[in-house]
Amino acid sequence: MLLNLTILPGDGIGPEVTEQAVLVLQAIADAFGHQLQLQSKNIGGAALAAANDPLPADTIQACIASSAVLLGAVGSPAFDHYPNHLRPEAGLLRLRRELGAYANLRPAICFPALEDCSPLRADLVRGTDIMIVRELLGGLYFGEPRSIAGAPGSRVATNTMTYGEPAIERIARVAFDLAMKRRQKVLSVDKANVLECSRLWREVVTRCAKDYPSVQLSHMYVDSAAMSLVQRPKDFDVVLTENMFGDILSDQAGGVVGSLGLLASASIGGPVGVYEPVHGSAPDIAGKGIANPLGAVLSAALLLRHSFELEPEATCIESAVSAVLNQGYRTADLARAGQSPLSTSEMGRCVVAELKASSSSVAIA
Repeated sequence: MLLNLTILPGDGIGPEVTEQAVLVLQAIADAFGHQLQLQSKNIGGAALAAANDPLPADTIQACIASSAVLLGAVGSPAFDHYPNHLRPEAGLLRLRRELGAYANLRPAICFPALEDCSPLRADLVRGTDIMIVRELLGGLYFGEPRSIAGAPGSRVATNTMTYGEPAIERIARVAFDLAMKRRQKVLSVDKANVLECSRLWREVVTRCAKDYPSVQLSHMYVDSAAMSLVQRPKDFDVVLTENMFGDILSDQAGGVVGSLGLLASASIGGPVGVYEPVHGSAPDIAGKGIANPLGAVLSAALLLRHSFELEPEATCIESAVSAVLNQGYRTADLARAGQSPLSTSEMGRCVVAELKASSSSVAIA
């Protein structure tokens, strides 16, 4: 198969972790007889520095023409004073909108070898396997009007949360379809006691559930869900929620399982999916070679699964990551007393080496 990908390394640690994910994809392509076709483009701060636009026209054109997009990260303090439409994050929001990527899948899995990395007791976090399904194109992040207006000292800021029934229904069906392949449980998270958007959300999700009689649907307010996520994380299966709540809860889930550096994501629903680690650009450690590349590597696995339906290849990557962690290899965010942390590139090489070792029946160049 031809794997036609656009690579958006982005800002901060983005280029470092993306490089390792690409090396893993190349190893998989070689092992399974695929052809990897790559082009790299700028986004975010890197694009602003080069073209004064966080999402240049040639970047979006390349993404639309590809089969999938692998993204590193966006964001840099150097652009904090820029107007909203020229901030690095604006490029990412535009990319999601241009590609119609309305469903963000964020798995949070506790690897057995990393139970001691969680701030929770091992018996609480053991077996945690959560799929957060976040609506990605609505809510406060996209709602209009939005503004900061008035004279200094008396300014008023406005953001608008808006959700329509079609947008809620389509993301709900993504969650229910995923639950059918998992443990058949969906928790819908909202704030229906105070927000009209959440009341409509709960009503539409409940209606959609009637088409999935084997799936157990429950509802929870977002504050209660945040508490329950640290009290009993392994009870969660598929968590369905709107844009901002999903953004917050998925980062919390990263803390539960040990590190944001482990979390991958898939933004799908349109013709071209976008795959990126959850951790962001982490400018404080950029260029030091200590970032954890596993979130980017696992995002590459999601890319193979969701954009190309290459389940064996995706599973191969995930198994290699698990094996490397079982062997005791750790990056700085995961290392404990007595463990020597690996650099970003060293961890990437360990995963590639494991792929080679585990693919004895397939030649890897």
